[in-house]
Parts: sequence; structure tokens; C-alpha cells
Amino acid sequence: MAEQPLHPTPGKKVNLSKFDPDYKGDYDKGMAREEERELEDKLADLQERLYAEGKQSLLIVLQAMDAGGKDSTIKHVFDQVNPQGVRVTSFKVPTAEELAHDFLWRVHQKAPAKGYIGIFNRSHYEDVLVVRVNEYVPRPVWEKRYDQINAFERLLAESGTRILKFFLHISREEQKERFLERLNKPDKHWKFSRGDLPVREKWDDYMSAYEDALTRCNTDYAPWHIVPANRKWYRNLVITRTIVRTLEAMNPQFPPAEPDLDQIVIPD
Repeated sequence: MAEQPLHPTPGKKVNLSKFDPDYKGDYDKGMAREEERELEDKLADLQERLYAEGKQSLLIVLQAMDAGGKDSTIKHVFDQVNPQGVRVTSFKVPTAEELAHDFLWRVHQKAPAKGYIGIFNRSHYEDVLVVRVNEYVPRPVWEKRYDQINAFERLLAESGTRILKFFLHISREEQKERFLERLNKPDKHWKFSRGDLPVREKWDDYMSAYEDALTRCNTDYAPWHIVPANRKWYRNLVITRTIVRTLEAMNPQFPPAEPDLDQIVIPD
């Protein structure tokens, strides 16, 4: 099987029809889960070092269509890390206060502080996705936002925040299966919203909007990754491995110990 790229080439137009959401490489579920368990130990160690060092941060952006697996990804990829050093932000419909500011105002406030991993469940990209598709603002407004997003992400990167962006790529057929699962299982009913169905009807419009975002905001300092996400176990492996490799490149170190610790006597 030909290897499918995870990171599209910066500057090259992204065509999502060329990325198979069913792709799994040479893995089966058992192989993937075994490798992921090994990576989880590395992730836990690296996250502790990042938190202890307190000099760098990591921002992880998760975008997907409804039922794409953003919540599940967070739950499974980060189940072994210390929650003290992780901050998850879910961006909902903007509040009146948020709408009174520029579109990046609410996002910048949630960028991770030094030592932390920040996870965005949806993000500033909603302003070139749902805003664009539903024509909430005129085209000249959202057209400017690609450059504004790139400038914002460059600012974060130059301030010590490494950025990883993941598009969880599922097929329209897989989305239908996941919707049906939510309808057929009472304990999943809370996850189903009738409001998801009109969005599904605009699938092609959303794919076009995603392709533009993945093309125009795919930079060396804030790369996009197109994750085949029909198989949840492969999705989890790919994302965990990418995060571990990124943290290894960041190489966080425990700070030096105080001097003469070997001379300390703990009183009874």
C-alpha cells in the first residue's frame, strides 16, 4: 500500500479527495494499540518535563466535521498525562462579549502558558469554516482571516509555543454510521443534535472550506496534519506519535536541583 502523507506540502493546494479517510498503512488494530501504549509512556514523561521546565508550550488544534472524533481523541490520547499540565478549551458559539471583539480575541486568551499543553476542540478556524459556509460575514471579511490567522500563529510560535493542527478526516458514510450509533444507543443520545443534520447537507461546501484552510494556513511554524480518522484506533496512534515526536524535538528538560540536596536531613 502506498504511504499516504500526513502533512500536506506547504504552498500546495490541498485536495481532500486524494486523502483516504480509511487509510491505515500496514497496521491492524492490535499492532496500533501496542505501539500506542509504548508512546503513551513517552508522552507522559515528556509532558512532565515540559511542565517542570516551564519554558515552552505546545498548542494542539483539533478540527473535524460533526462526529469526527475530537472529544474521543482528547480522551484517548491524553488519558495517561498529568491533567495539571493540560488545558482543554472547547470553542462554542461566540458570546455577545466575544462578538464585540475581533475574532481572535477569545482564542488568544486560551493559548497555553509556558509549561502547558493547550488543546483546542474547534478553534479560530471556525471563522473560516462555519462562518464562511453560512455567510455570517461577507466574503471580504473572512478572506482576510487566513492571513490574520497565519500572523497570529506566527506570533505564538515566535513566543515559544509549538503548534500542531490536526484535521480528523472522516468520510460522509462514516459520519452517518456514527450518527446512527448515537441514535441507537440511549447513553449516546446526549451527543446527537438535530442541528448536525443541516450541517451535513452542506458537506461539499465544508470540504471546500476545509481545503482552503488546509492550503492557506499550512505553514512550517504551524503545520496541518490530515489524519485518516474512519478508524479510531489508527487516528489515536497517528496523533499520539506526532505529538511525541514534536515534544522530543522540543527536548524539555527538568530544571537543575537545588544545591547540596544530599546534605539535607529530614527531621523526625
